[in-house]
Amino acid sequence: MPTMRQLSLIMIISVVVFTGCGNSNSGKSKEIIIFHAGSLSVPFRQLKDGYEKKNPGIKILLEPAGSLVCARKITELKKPCDIIASADYFVIDQLIIPEYSNWSIRFATNEIVIAYHEKSRYSSEICSDNWVDILLKDDVIYSRSDPDSDPCGYRTVFTLLLGEKYYNNEGLTEKIMSKNKNFIRPKEVDLIALIESNAIDYMFQYKSVAIQHGLEYIELPDEINLSDPAKTEIYKSVSIDVTGSKPGTKMRVTGDYINYSMSVLDDAPQKDEAIDFLCYILSEEGLEIFRKNGQNPIIPFSTEQPDKIPSKILQYLPEYKVN
Repeated sequence: MPTMRQLSLIMIISVVVFTGCGNSNSGKSKEIIIFHAGSLSVPFRQLKDGYEKKNPGIKILLEPAGSLVCARKITELKKPCDIIASADYFVIDQLIIPEYSNWSIRFATNEIVIAYHEKSRYSSEICSDNWVDILLKDDVIYSRSDPDSDPCGYRTVFTLLLGEKYYNNEGLTEKIMSKNKNFIRPKEVDLIALIESNAIDYMFQYKSVAIQHGLEYIELPDEINLSDPAKTEIYKSVSIDVTGSKPGTKMRVTGDYINYSMSVLDDAPQKDEAIDFLCYILSEEGLEIFRKNGQNPIIPFSTEQPDKIPSKILQYLPEYKVN
């Protein structure tokens, strides 16, 4: 049998071991969970790296998906989340506010382009004047994202509907949308793999994504590319129905200039840390990351719920501050 001295030594060792385990757990990094649009993948990875370097006690977990899918993870699947960042403010305002958050901030814009690479058929010929004819050629394969999952998908439809009016080309939308349906993907960044593997020739894409992946692209007229806030009334002349917040339902989405928005959820597991990270996104260092990735910030930032914005974030929206 062990002596009293041996028993005392065992107890001391046990205390040290368990105390050490407690210290290890207390030093565990806090995790900020972010559901974000696929087109934000590259800048958000860079934002994550920059923020974690400045805040070694924080770990940021990124989950990219189509913006509508991001919202449904919250509303239908009830998955824990701190920040949602959508490619369309409409998604957060329609599906997240007011049940899951009571505010959002519009922070960046983009535009729809037609992206391709040097091996694409007719790549030496395509331009902003003949892209419709090129896409309709029998030997050309193009791709787009799913309107029911991704804002880029329904924005592609808006671009085609606006193109019918701009080019006075009745039936343009149906002709293009009825072609190559087997190459529709859930989100716009899924199209990158198709073009890099030469499975497709062209895709409707965000300009920023094309730039980030070193692709060629043609710019479309401002009247149809959804980039110009001054042409909002033109964009609002078109609309489509997409899958709603609950299975089997539909909701109407109306054309608008492209504006990304984000919010911290009311029941965010790491709410204070999430607000701090959102401030980092809105800081000059964060905005420069967007600029370098071909995505222009919306300056000044805007919101439709100024009285709900956390005070720490409100410093980045001085026009809404009340003295």
